[in-house]
Amino acid sequence: MKTEYKIFVGVAAFLFGAAAVYGFYTHGAQDQVEWIGTVALILSGLLCTMLGGFFWFVARRIDARPEDREDGEIAEGAGELGFFSPGSYWPFGLALACATAGLGLVFWMWWLIALGLLMVVFAACGLLFEYYSGSRHPVEH
Repeated sequence: MKTEYKIFVGVAAFLFGAAAVYGFYTHGAQDQVEWIGTVALILSGLLCTMLGGFFWFVARRIDARPEDREDGEIAEGAGELGFFSPGSYWPFGLALACATAGLGLVFWMWWLIALGLLMVVFAACGLLFEYYSGSRHPVEH
């Protein structure tokens, strides 16, 4: 995780520097700061700082991974990474639901926003419980 937090902190430093340069440049060219771009760069820098802080916090709590060590070998990282669904349609449904809610926001249609949010909740539940089957309490025979 050391690599990840260094990348995010480096990108955050670049974005804060770019925000300062952008603010000074637009102030010199237009006699006023162009706030939309400046605020967008600052918020992007804050987001990268937040992610870098999270990875730094996690890196302190776990043992060094092979990719974090200088003497790490590729074979050390082999093995099972987790379970990934081979053929699920729920991510497509979730993307469609988010697009519907986004279109509702773009055109400011309350009914489309509500429909999209309901679709998002339904698709997220479907994705979450896709492989859940059976009851909590097994039936005794």
